[in-house]
Amino acid sequence: MKKLWVFFCLILLFGLGISDPIEDKQALLDFFNGIPHYRFLNWNQSSIVCNNWTGVTCNSDKTRVIALRLPGVGFNGSIPPNTLSRLTALEILSLRSNRISGAFPVDLLSLKNLSYLYLQFNQFSGALPLDFSVWKNLTVVNLSYNGFNGSIPSSISNLTRLTYLNLANNLLFGEIPDLGLPHLQELSLANNKLTGSVPKSLQKFPNSSFLGNNILMSPSAGQSPGPSPSPKPKNGVKLRGAALYGVIVGGSVVGLFAIVVLLLICCSKRKGGNGPSGKAQKGESSPDKPIQGGQDGNTKLVFFEGLNYAFDLEDLLRASAEVLGKGTFGTAYKAVLEDATTVVVKRLKEVGVGKREFEQQMEIVGRVTHENVAQLRAYYYSKDEKLMVYDYYSQGSVSALLHGKRGGDRIPLDWDTRLRIAVGAARGIACIHSGNNGKLVHGNIKASNVFLNSQNYGCVADLGLSTLITSVPPTRATGYRAPEVNEIKKLSQASDIYSYGVLLLELLTGKSAIHSSSGGDEVIHLVRWVQSVVREEWTAEVFDMELMRYPNIEEEMVEMLQVAMTCVSRVPDQRPKITDVVKMVEDIRRIDTGNRPSTEGGSGVSTPYASTSAPTPQ
Repeated sequence: MKKLWVFFCLILLFGLGISDPIEDKQALLDFFNGIPHYRFLNWNQSSIVCNNWTGVTCNSDKTRVIALRLPGVGFNGSIPPNTLSRLTALEILSLRSNRISGAFPVDLLSLKNLSYLYLQFNQFSGALPLDFSVWKNLTVVNLSYNGFNGSIPSSISNLTRLTYLNLANNLLFGEIPDLGLPHLQELSLANNKLTGSVPKSLQKFPNSSFLGNNILMSPSAGQSPGPSPSPKPKNGVKLRGAALYGVIVGGSVVGLFAIVVLLLICCSKRKGGNGPSGKAQKGESSPDKPIQGGQDGNTKLVFFEGLNYAFDLEDLLRASAEVLGKGTFGTAYKAVLEDATTVVVKRLKEVGVGKREFEQQMEIVGRVTHENVAQLRAYYYSKDEKLMVYDYYSQGSVSALLHGKRGGDRIPLDWDTRLRIAVGAARGIACIHSGNNGKLVHGNIKASNVFLNSQNYGCVADLGLSTLITSVPPTRATGYRAPEVNEIKKLSQASDIYSYGVLLLELLTGKSAIHSSSGGDEVIHLVRWVQSVVREEWTAEVFDMELMRYPNIEEEMVEMLQVAMTCVSRVPDQRPKITDVVKMVEDIRRIDTGNRPSTEGGSGVSTPYASTSAPTPQ
């Protein structure tokens, strides 16, 4: 009787759809446990795959895994054998933006149902598989930004359903085979080592598809095939331009962001496909889908990281929103979603690059993951609108905390917090400078782009925008720009160090990078002012009066001042590297352990430090 009851319960559970694809589940666990990774995933033996596991999608009856999307999870090393090959029903595989290395995974050759393959921005090497025809259903293939070498397999011509092929930024050599793919809409073979000429079947693609090779371009190339226009929606939404203009001019109120974006998207739909080209891909709300207009209601947001997100573009449109501020690169909105999730949406202006370059830059930025760097969660691209979605920091920016209206109910920023801001920002910049093979530059370090995280450490935001904007207008941000940036408009990691030095001076002085004199008739550049004070007397006159109340911090402030003065050296080569800066600011005080150096002479900072050797002003 007991066995019969257990059997009945099992039948009932499976009837209710509480099932688990046991074999696929074990294959995923073997894969996950066999490859190093630094990001948490909620995969475990006791939970149900199809209902809970991040990045996993099952078929309708929950008997097989059909999609695996794990971008930016931090996989490092080669894919363990005999793991993914057991997911024989898999149709979508996205492992982009990780650090997976080794040869092309042999495991994938067993996935006969694979339709969408995304392995871009990894560290694969070696030759591509000779026989692509094992994947009869392949529609989208992106293997760009790896180290694949050898020739392009001619077997790709057997992929008659292929609409998108990206092999750019690898080490492929030899001649391009005459692929003759009837449905191919987008192609990129740029930045390889290919030779010869463009085959006749591929001459319909623009020259940009073949740049960065030793290829004889066809004079007839240059017209992108592009998709046919999207059908017009049956029920178009009409918003009066005058009414919208009144809302924008009238101020930033709840729903402003939703109205602006909704108008642009609706206009894009009415035009029948003004968004970026690309065929809609299989799989609901896939983060790998090209963004395009249409009437299918898909989210269009491109997400990063291997996390489950509870919102999409439509949620953002419905969210209550308020303007947080208008910066150099656009306007930032605080959006509160229906489930109380709060995010920051940056609406970019004057973006000077095309869709492909924009997406490539977003890929680079999305790979930067650090507790002291504001994580890019998602982005949206269309012809008329470019959006970036970040986490919301409730404590606000360093600029607001430091330079907000003094007096009244304002709480002064204490020295411990200022130290944490300096340490956190330095760590964040160090992570940034290590990105993109050590070539990544922030380009816009300033107090309004540094926020406080939950531990009161500085967190750097707005990464990657400096390369996207057509022109940077002269603003108060010029106080952060290194001399060479003002002179030759060249951003570098050394110019980031200069900007960080200005941030340190703000933390020490309480003054903005550029501010008016007490009489209001003179504009004062903070760096020049501090250098002149140090040069003349090397006194404590530079320090913020609000720091006077804290005892035994004089030596720490002087040490930070020395670091700042080194960072703002006029000559770029005389500025320290960020790894050295991190060590210097961390050595000021190990704030995690609460170890504070003792200082003789009582509290306050009114006495001159005549015995301290000052750095030579540059």
